[in-house]
Amino acid sequence: MTGHRARWTGLVVAAGVLLADQATKFAILDHYGVAGECRRILDPVILTPFLNLILTCNAGVSFGLFAAGSATMIWVLAGVAVAIVGGLLVWLWRINRVFPALAIGLVIGGALGNVIDRVRYHSVVDFIDFHVDGWHFATFNAADAAISCGVALLLLDSLFGPRESPK
Repeated sequence: MTGHRARWTGLVVAAGVLLADQATKFAILDHYGVAGECRRILDPVILTPFLNLILTCNAGVSFGLFAAGSATMIWVLAGVAVAIVGGLLVWLWRINRVFPALAIGLVIGGALGNVIDRVRYHSVVDFIDFHVDGWHFATFNAADAAISCGVALLLLDSLFGPRESPK
């Protein structure tokens, strides 16, 4: 029964991340009046002294690496992400613990959210601008945050999680 619970936890988390990610992206695109397309608009919405919302469009992967300069590259990046999600789903189906299932769900939901953007807008909608004293972290979105948290939790689990005894 634990494996069943773990799988459902991962799937529910993935669905929640995907919905939250797409809802926040829709809201930011709507705020800037560009729903249905992604355009770079550097007119910030200042939330706190260290957090702004600024609409950017990332044609690459993390931090703009491997920017997709062609339609083919857009589909290649989307295909790679879908293949990774497929591998993560296989992993999710094989594990029996809820903690790593939750982490895998974060990564799956985030990856699918960014794939939807890549196919729909030919880039990923990024809008969270964290900054301190003039230094700005790379603009990101809810999907990116979920992927980063999921990977961090998987690393923590691999380092400090329970160990299976050799058979």
